[in-house]
Amino acid sequence: QYAVAPVANCVKLPEHVRTQDAALVEPLSCAVRGYDVLRSRLGAHVLIYGSGTMGLMMLELAKRTGAASVDVVDLNAARLETARTLGVSGSAANADELDRPQGWDVVVDATGNAAAIQDGLDRVAKAGTFLQFGVADYATRVTIDPYRIYNQEITITGSMAVLHSFERAAERGMFEPGVIAVMP
Repeated sequence: QYAVAPVANCVKLPEHVRTQDAALVEPLSCAVRGYDVLRSRLGAHVLIYGSGTMGLMMLELAKRTGAASVDVVDLNAARLETARTLGVSGSAANADELDRPQGWDVVVDATGNAAAIQDGLDRVAKAGTFLQFGVADYATRVTIDPYRIYNQEITITGSMAVLHSFERAAERGMFEPGVIAVMP
């Protein structure tokens, strides 16, 4: 079947991108937008909660943008193994198992789970940033410490889907090794 789409809604893919791989452009564009919001700096220590598709894309973008280390927390052992295969610095079912007592410069929640969000907020280092990237239910609530946010200059921000990042996600470089691994 075919459909007609306005040219403004179309993105030309590089010649080497297979149709089945192109299905990853939309979720990758969300991850690209998330990284835009972060304004992460070179050499940052990054902690990602969740190693599903979106968490792994954030892992690859963190590595590509010069993170000093990228750690991942997930309760699913198989997903953690995938993260290890992709070259994560550290992986664990609980952030307490990772050796970073001073916290992380960037903490990303890619789960939307209240417990993960709450734990992640407490793991942000001084002058660090917390990104709410996973979709939480509208009724989800967590507790913040306003004095800590003020005193330690912590930034809390969110990223909602695709804003001017779709075209960049479709670019040739995003489908090269080290950004997203596509199946042969």
